[in-house]
Amino acid sequence: MTALLSEETRLRDEIVQVGKSLFDRLFTFGSTGNISARLSTGETLMTPTNASLGTLDPARLSKFSANGVHVGGDRPTKEAFLHQCVYCARKGAAAVVHLHSTHAVAASILDGLDPEDLLPPLTAYYVMRVGRLPLVPYYPPGDHALAEAVSLKARDNHAILLANHGPVVAGKTLREAQYATEELEETAKLFLMLDGKKIRPLTEEQHTHLLDFAQG
Repeated sequence: MTALLSEETRLRDEIVQVGKSLFDRLFTFGSTGNISARLSTGETLMTPTNASLGTLDPARLSKFSANGVHVGGDRPTKEAFLHQCVYCARKGAAAVVHLHSTHAVAASILDGLDPEDLLPPLTAYYVMRVGRLPLVPYYPPGDHALAEAVSLKARDNHAILLANHGPVVAGKTLREAQYATEELEETAKLFLMLDGKKIRPLTEEQHTHLLDFAQG
C-alpha cells in the first residue's frame, strides 16, 4: 500500500513538473493541452479541465479507475477520451501528452502533405523519437468520433497529429512522451522554416535503419 501511494505521489509531482516545463518554454499556452500518466494499477492521473499546465496542483489532478471512470480530483478535461483511446490501442503506453503547439498545428493545416507520414525525416532524433506521423482528419473539439479515428492510427503509431488541432503522443514513460512531443514540435518548426527551399532529408535506407535501431 505504501509503495502504491509513493508511486502515485511521484507521478502527480512529475505531471506538474512536465506541465510547467512545457508551459514555461511556450510549447503550450492558456489552458490548452493535457497530460496523463498511468499507474501500475491501471488507474490514470490526468490534468483537469480549464487548467493551465503552468500552474497545476498535484492534489487536484483528475483520477480515473482502470475502467476509465472518473473517481477523484477536479472535473476532467473534455479530451480525456483521447488519452483513454490511446491507452486502449497501446497496452505498453504509460503516458500521453496532447498539446496545441503552434508549429505542429501549423503543419497539420498545410495542404498537399502525406497524411500517412506528415513530416519528412529531417533529423535522426525525430525518426528515433517520433517515427512516422499520421494525420487524423479534423473533428470538432470533444467529438467522440475522434476516438475511433485516433485508435486506428494509435495501433501502429505512438505519435499522431490531429488536423487543425495538435499532436497526441504516447510513451512508455511520461518523460519519453514529453521528449517525443518536443521533438515533433521542433521538427515541425524546422520544416516550416525550410518551406520553399530545396531540402535533403534522410534517405529511405537511413530512415529504416533508425526506425529499426529505435525499436531494437
